[in-house]
Amino acid sequence: MNKFIIATCVAAGAWLVQAKEADTRLTNATDVVTEMMGMPDKGVPQDLLEKAQCIVLVPGLKKAALGIGGQYGRGYATCRKAAAGWGAPAAVRIEGGSFGFQLGGQSTDVIMLVMNQSGMNRLLSDKFTIGADASAAAGPVGRNARADTDAAMKAEILSYSRSRGVFAGISLQGATLRPDKDENEKLYGKAITNKEIIEGHAATPAAATGLISALNHASMHGGEQADRPKK
Repeated sequence: MNKFIIATCVAAGAWLVQAKEADTRLTNATDVVTEMMGMPDKGVPQDLLEKAQCIVLVPGLKKAALGIGGQYGRGYATCRKAAAGWGAPAAVRIEGGSFGFQLGGQSTDVIMLVMNQSGMNRLLSDKFTIGADASAAAGPVGRNARADTDAAMKAEILSYSRSRGVFAGISLQGATLRPDKDENEKLYGKAITNKEIIEGHAATPAAATGLISALNHASMHGGEQADRPKK
């Protein structure tokens, strides 16, 4: 009986730690969006954000402790819901790749703009490799950069990094993106697939409202545009 109680307490403690980590990731992803919009000259271009169908945010992507070129991170993908703004977030994992960090360091935030339906379809799959299954390019930087650049016209995914407050385009060639099923279950309280979430079959959970609100405020076409502070 004592062993059962101990095992139950250990399991409950582990669950609480995981839940706290998930809340921290959501907060960090929200901070990435907020800072992205606060850098008019060096942030992600507004024109590209407006044309993106989905966005993937991976706060704190890390280099593996062992091996060369290994990377690992967890984050969220969300897609537009027409006039309703950005939809509920689907948890994702990114692994592998030999892209390195152009800005140096052992950890960086990653932003991916999914520019078309083909790229969005990749997010509905169980796994895809950037650069092999989905065409990708390092995104141009600067809030006024235009969306008709060669990279934006051809790539399914445009990718950026943020390290020490500086944004830059980053290559994610060879990295794989897959659903984070455990995170989705904690966030939504049930087993649910990324396909179901992205296709609009789930309401935004309370823990993620801050992130979606930040994205809506960042986007001129967000569902909460009317609530944006006047300049």
